[in-house]
Amino acid sequence: MTTDQAIEFEHEHCAHNYHPLPVVIHEAHGAWVTDVEGRRYLDMLSAYSAINFGHGHPKLVAAAQEQLGLVTLTSRAFHNDRLGRFCADLARLTRHDAVLPMNSGAEGVETALKLSRKWGYEVKGVPVDQAEIIVCAGNFHGRTTTIVSFSDDPVAHDHYGPYTPGFVTVPYGDIDALAAAITPNTVAFLVEPIQGEAGVVLPPTGFLQAVRELCTERNVLFVADEIQAGLGRAGATFACDLVGVQPDVRILGKALGGGIVALSAVTANWDVLGVIQPGQHGSTFGGNPLAAAIGIAVIELLETGEVQERSRRLGEHALQVLRDAALPGIKEIRGSGLWWAIELDGTGRTGREVSLELLARGILAKDTHTWTIRFAPPLVVEESDLDHALATIIDVLTTPDATSDDY
Repeated sequence: MTTDQAIEFEHEHCAHNYHPLPVVIHEAHGAWVTDVEGRRYLDMLSAYSAINFGHGHPKLVAAAQEQLGLVTLTSRAFHNDRLGRFCADLARLTRHDAVLPMNSGAEGVETALKLSRKWGYEVKGVPVDQAEIIVCAGNFHGRTTTIVSFSDDPVAHDHYGPYTPGFVTVPYGDIDALAAAITPNTVAFLVEPIQGEAGVVLPPTGFLQAVRELCTERNVLFVADEIQAGLGRAGATFACDLVGVQPDVRILGKALGGGIVALSAVTANWDVLGVIQPGQHGSTFGGNPLAAAIGIAVIELLETGEVQERSRRLGEHALQVLRDAALPGIKEIRGSGLWWAIELDGTGRTGREVSLELLARGILAKDTHTWTIRFAPPLVVEESDLDHALATIIDVLTTPDATSDDY
């Protein structure tokens, strides 16, 4: 099957809820993928940080293969011998008491929202149905009906009403606005330590530390969505670790499943997570033994700290190379670890046009919000391959539009 044939087949039978770049991937190993016609590309997106450990990491594949031969699903009607170990390991990694496993990142966020409201009613004493959760402008936490209710992105938000009430939006990084928004009915502040979909937007210095102090002072749960930023991506195990902050509730996903299965989790201490009792929340596939076995292997990769250090070191190198290049038409280059964004100044090519040019040169990246290109190579990328990608990015951004007619 050719690229055009595969794309047309998908176009005819798959809902048009994405606008992917015109490449059809057939095989992948490490940081490299191969399309249906044998062309190789360096993956600089990692499935939006779900492939932190590279495609087909041997340790993760081995864990999956071993578990496939044993048992893959029991539902939570019965125990399985992988779930307890996974939860214990993840609790240790996150420095929390307990774990509630789910599947997708959006499920993880929905779980944290339900948890926060229940805690608010049963522990804080908020009047029933009056709980408020504060969120940030520019946020992206998923696409379920409740989550898009507090999105300010019209593409994600519009025409899905009526919307779920109970959310208050403040500017990202504005601690004074957050303080002013908190009321006696506020149960949680939900925040991405680094905003991913917004274009790898970092908070102002001191913001997360001030959030921690304010939430403690006002008896509000600090809920950190580390679905993209966590598990080594930003140069530390968790982005909050970069500034020495421990949230009350942490949401994880994407790379937690090793790029093999969907796996998410909410972690917290028992004084918070203990409000969820049998029958009050769950999922048929949540905590399944296949996902748990892979999650255990993922945590083992992280516990040495080598992946995180590699992300930090190579990320600093990449940002330095890009900034030293003094690229034309660039508004800002920002990032943390092996996760960065190049924001164009809006006077020339769009982010998608640049992404298409990179595709023609064998580099996979993706645009967001018209003028920004995001980069998130697997944390196992070879330094020589990363340098090749950086040289290609610089060349594309300093060369007039030369998008191949083949794309």
